[in-house]
Amino acid sequence: MHSAVNLWPLLGVAVIVLGFLLRLNPVLVVAAACFTTGFAAFMPVETLLASLGTAFIKTRNLPMIYLLPLAAIGLLERFGLREHAQATISRVRSATAGRLLIVYLAVRELSAALGLTALGGHPNMVRPVVAPMAEGAAEARLAASGSELGEAQRHRIRAMAAATDNVGLFFGEDIFVAFGAIVLMQTVLRAEGIEVDPLQMALWGIPTAISAFVIHAWRLRRMDRYLGAA
Repeated sequence: MHSAVNLWPLLGVAVIVLGFLLRLNPVLVVAAACFTTGFAAFMPVETLLASLGTAFIKTRNLPMIYLLPLAAIGLLERFGLREHAQATISRVRSATAGRLLIVYLAVRELSAALGLTALGGHPNMVRPVVAPMAEGAAEARLAASGSELGEAQRHRIRAMAAATDNVGLFFGEDIFVAFGAIVLMQTVLRAEGIEVDPLQMALWGIPTAISAFVIHAWRLRRMDRYLGAA
């Protein structure tokens, strides 16, 4: 006899999805989802409040971990980090936006494959350094031909810089043997009686990572042609 599974606690997921779709305050959405799940699971109010308090105590230092690097990056930008990055790359005559992003893609993918996923990222690398350098390279190329970088082209470069970071991280970390997804898959397969070596699973991510690198590098070369800087 299999006991019935109570699926009502999953209403908390629906509350989160609905709250984010309506663009409500994230803190209120999460709190509402917690109460919805707790009441659906027939948790006493005092137990629910105690659980929320315990979770808050455990994670109260997390905002400082995120805010301190952002504050440092903000100060660097205020004192000309973006301008210096653009000026530096504009002196390299062979540099283009696509070539620069291909190099960053290789570095990002290799570092993620070694488990160093925190070396890049949108707020601490793409926005203050990578995207300005790509824009600087494109501006220098176009200035040599007597034209200027348009607003649509500038936004295209920024979007491709963000996409490059995403592709490098997503496909690079799949090769790291201690990546959470690999550990999760091994655990699930072991529960089903299937023994799999995590190293073999990680190695099978290499062909996909190489394919992702080649495809995205081709897209970056197409961007150079779009910018007229090939």
